Amino acid sequence: MIPANALLLTDFYELAMLEAYYAQGMEEEAVFDFHVRALPPGYGYLVAAGLAQVLEMLRDARFSDEELAWLRDSGRFGDDFVDYLSGFRFAGSVDAMAEGTVFFPDEPVLRVTAPMPQAQLVETRIINLLQYQTLVATKASRCVSAAPDKLLVDFGLRRAHGAEAGLLAARASWLGGFAGTSAVLAGPRFGVPLYGTMAHSFIEAHDDEMAAFERFARARPDGLVLLIDTYDTEGAARRLPELAGRLARDGISIHSVRLDSGDLAEHARRVRRILDDGGLSSVQIFASGGLDEHGVVALLADGAPIDGFGIGSKLDTAADSPYLDCAYKLCEYAGTPRRKHSEHKATWPGRKQVLRHYDARGRMTGDRVQREDEPAGDGELLLRRVMDHGEIVAPLPTLAESRAHCAAQLDRLPPALRALDAAPSYPVEISDRVRALAREADVRIEEHQRAGGVWRPSS
Repeated sequence: MIPANALLLTDFYELAMLEAYYAQGMEEEAVFDFHVRALPPGYGYLVAAGLAQVLEMLRDARFSDEELAWLRDSGRFGDDFVDYLSGFRFAGSVDAMAEGTVFFPDEPVLRVTAPMPQAQLVETRIINLLQYQTLVATKASRCVSAAPDKLLVDFGLRRAHGAEAGLLAARASWLGGFAGTSAVLAGPRFGVPLYGTMAHSFIEAHDDEMAAFERFARARPDGLVLLIDTYDTEGAARRLPELAGRLARDGISIHSVRLDSGDLAEHARRVRRILDDGGLSSVQIFASGGLDEHGVVALLADGAPIDGFGIGSKLDTAADSPYLDCAYKLCEYAGTPRRKHSEHKATWPGRKQVLRHYDARGRMTGDRVQREDEPAGDGELLLRRVMDHGEIVAPLPTLAESRAHCAAQLDRLPPALRALDAAPSYPVEISDRVRALAREADVRIEEHQRAGGVWRPSS
């Protein structure tokens, strides 16, 4: 796997801009915001995720000897610039929303303050880390909303777009409320609970399906889950009471059966009847196969007696919305507010904070994007300092604590915003002082443009 702090894991233009900054000595303090312009269609909110990986990347960011040698040998950059990069360290600060925080468009989720070259170079990787885990954590939370009392497990590692994506999806889905993952490395790496059943190949490797079940059960008796749809789903279910009796004599019980193909709702109904009639009413039914929050809702609405779901491909690829309309944009340089004014992509200048208001029941009622120095009043400020001078300022919450924070945030969200389709808009106000700062930035740029200002190198 590529090292998380590999600084060549970036877009070429970041290095091109860095060389230009270096040539002109542009190393004054810059402020960049990461924000989302619009929610995915039908979504009512997003869940912030990926901050821990961003902070680890910034703390450890270095150009390796191999990277520096490649830059030098490529002929694309001057030797003096490569020498400058050899001493690269991120020495700035980061203010961010806690992982698991619910947020909305136009709100700065993370703010980087650092010398311009440092703040610029990390743009690509910050977007890469934040937008993916945010998508997966949000989709996982929507699945939890669809089936709040069911066991939900991430099954998507094999369909994820690369090893890092699969591992981070396991992390983000647990943060978003899943019970665990099938991705083993997420256990030692992040402490995510592990779940797994068996593959059809195990059944196919045996001449007799029941023999395969019994051998697996005796090798792996704890939390036993049997995959029963390799050949004849209902036929396999009818033979389970006899097997269960043999296993019970040795203290082994069947916890669940798994369905992975066909009409899951109809198979679940038939299998439930067979198991109940055979004295196996305690055996649960677990289903998987191309599911997401919409598939889960449809199955439950159809009355399918399913106790848990494995959700894989559509979760780890964020299939219904595989990218976020997000950006990491300059909002201040050298003490002067900066603003992009492109059509449909305008940004708000200056150092900003997000103030959240709640009603008497503790439900979110609206947010306000305001200047950093504006008072909080009776609201909650969402951005907090998490890194200073390139070092993480205090122990970050554990992933379990972030998961609990996410659940609490979702409980405080207006119920209508948790709808899976056509959720209403949540009110996000831009303060008068931020708007005034934007007008000042516009006037300054317009005056310069009217003056026909042209930069000329000093002689």
